[in-house]
Amino acid sequence: MITLFRFVAVAAALALPTAALAQTPPTANHRALAAGYKALTTCSAVHTAREAGATRAPASVEANELVGIFQPLIGAMPVEMAGNIVSVAWDDAAPPRIATYTPGRGCVIEPMGQIVGRGAARAPLVRRTSTPELPTATPQGNASALNGAVDRAFAEGFGAGTNTTGVVVLQGGRIVAEKYAPDFGPNVPQRTWSVAKSLAGTLIGAAVQRGEVDVKAPAAIDNWRGQGDPRGAITLESLMRMSSGLTSDTAGNRTDGLYFGGTAVDEQAPGWPLLAPVGSTYRYANNDTLLAVMAIAPTFEAHPPAELFDKLGMTHTFAETDWRGNYILSSQVWTTARDLARFGQLYVQDGVWEGERILSENWRTFVSTPSGPQPPTGAFGYGATFWVMNRSEGVPADAFAAFGNRGQYVVIVPSRRVVIVRRGEDPAGKGFDVAAFARDVLSALD
Repeated sequence: MITLFRFVAVAAALALPTAALAQTPPTANHRALAAGYKALTTCSAVHTAREAGATRAPASVEANELVGIFQPLIGAMPVEMAGNIVSVAWDDAAPPRIATYTPGRGCVIEPMGQIVGRGAARAPLVRRTSTPELPTATPQGNASALNGAVDRAFAEGFGAGTNTTGVVVLQGGRIVAEKYAPDFGPNVPQRTWSVAKSLAGTLIGAAVQRGEVDVKAPAAIDNWRGQGDPRGAITLESLMRMSSGLTSDTAGNRTDGLYFGGTAVDEQAPGWPLLAPVGSTYRYANNDTLLAVMAIAPTFEAHPPAELFDKLGMTHTFAETDWRGNYILSSQVWTTARDLARFGQLYVQDGVWEGERILSENWRTFVSTPSGPQPPTGAFGYGATFWVMNRSEGVPADAFAAFGNRGQYVVIVPSRRVVIVRRGEDPAGKGFDVAAFARDVLSALD
C-alpha cells in the first residue's frame, strides 16, 4: 500500500543500522540531525504532556518515540533538561542541539550552532483551558466485537511489531471505545507526523469559508512572483493535491534539515524548481504542504491555528513552528487521540461545529474527492490533503482519512457517523494495516 510503505520507507531512511555504521561512519550533519531529532522530540513530548495535565518521562520517550529513527546514533546521545530548554550533546567540538519550549506553542528546534535557547523571545500563546468532554455511549452494534478489534490493535493483530499507543472510536459524536498503552492516556499528546497535512487542509478550508483564500488561484508565494517564473502558475489546490509539478527528489521530498536541523520553512520550501506541468503529476511531497501553509500565512495574524483548535475543543493540540515562526504543518503538530477524534467529527458534521459553519458546504467533498493525478500504485487514492479509502474492502466508499508516519491514523466515515483514531509509535518497517482495522471496527458497529 503506497501510504503504508511510504511512511515506512521514510522512517527506515532515518534509521541507520549498526552494520551500515560499521561500513560508513555517519557524517557530522547526520549526527547533528539525529541530535536535533532527539532534542525536539523529548522537548515536545515532555512539555506538551505537562501542559495538557499529564506526565511523560524522558525514559518513556526513549522507549517509544525514539525507537527506530536515527538508530543507533541517538541512544548514546545524552539529554539534558533545564527549565524550558532541552539540549543533546553530539560532538565534543560542536555546541549541543537545543530545543526550546514556549507555553501554548510547543517546542522549536534551534538552528545548528545555536548555543542559547531563545524561548524568552517567543511570547506564550494563551489557549482555551477548559472544554466539555466528549460524551461516551454504548456502541450501536456488537460491543464485544468492537472491544476485540481494539484489543487486537494493541496486541499486534494488525501488524507484527507495531506499537499501538492509543485508540478512540466515535459513533454519532460519542466515544464508544477508548484504550491507551502504558505511559499514554487521554491527555498525552503525540506527534501527528503527516496527519498535520490534513489539519493544514482544514485550516485552509476555514480561510476559504471566511472568504480570505481561493484554492483555484495561484498560491501567494513571494519567491514565485518574478516575471517569467513558471511556478507562478502553481495553485493552492495543486499544492493540496500533491500535483504542483515541483521537483521532489525522494519519497516525501525529505525535509530533515527543516524538521530537525533548524532550517526555516521560508529558507528551504520555496526554492525547488518546476519539473512537470502544474497539475499533471502526482508526487507526495512535504514541501507542497509547507508551501500551501506559507500561502495562507497572512491569515494567521487574525486567525492562528490555535484559534480553530480551541474552537473545536482541541485544547491539547500544539502546532509547532520553526525558529522564525513559520508553522511546520506538514508534520510537526502534537495532539491527543481525543483531539483528533474531534477533528474527525468536524467532517462527520460536514464542517459545522456547535451551530457555526467552519468549513464551506462542499469542503468535505472537495478534500475527499480523488480529483487529478493519483498515486500510481497502492490501495489508497489521494484527495486534497486527505487520503481516500474508497478501494478498501469492507469500508464504505465515502471513507477518507488522515495518515501519518509511525502509525497515526484518523479514519472518517460520514455515512456511518464514525471516526476511528489510532495512534502509534511503530518502528521503521513495521506497518499497521489501517484498512483492516477500520473494516473490523465498522463491522462491529453494524
